[in-house]
Amino acid sequence: MPYFDDIKIGDRRELGSFTFTPENIKAFATKFDPQPFHLDEEAGRKSVFGGLAASGWHVAAVYMKLTVASFQREAAALIARGEKPVASGPSPGFRELKWIKPVLAGDTLTYASEVTSMRPLESRPQFGFVGFYNTGVNQRGELAFSFMGSVFAPRRPAA
Repeated sequence: MPYFDDIKIGDRRELGSFTFTPENIKAFATKFDPQPFHLDEEAGRKSVFGGLAASGWHVAAVYMKLTVASFQREAAALIARGEKPVASGPSPGFRELKWIKPVLAGDTLTYASEVTSMRPLESRPQFGFVGFYNTGVNQRGELAFSFMGSVFAPRRPAA
């Protein structure tokens, strides 16, 4: 993650893509969301989803996995250039989580995150508050998943 001082509203981070297969849908659902339409193709076909559907929590967990991987790639590139990576601050939470379109077996979501707001924090001057609009778009270009997230981004240390 960059320093708060280096972030601008409108900055966009492409996080990557993930294909939801019957196997990974069922594996996630077995552990965390064992509803029939996540576990069985026939139950999925007979449901409102019309097919084996990924859990919304699976869709959200993949967002987090790809976000962390993006920050790890960025940190590795900085280290390779002899620079010190910036450790992300904590997140105070999220809002407006939406599962807009069902994610069915075979769907591929491409995830992205865009900076929507920023403000310095008087109570914690070592951080700034950054708001993000996070999305998952399927292979047909349809928005399938979104939420507003936030993080305390570290400020650049004084020289």
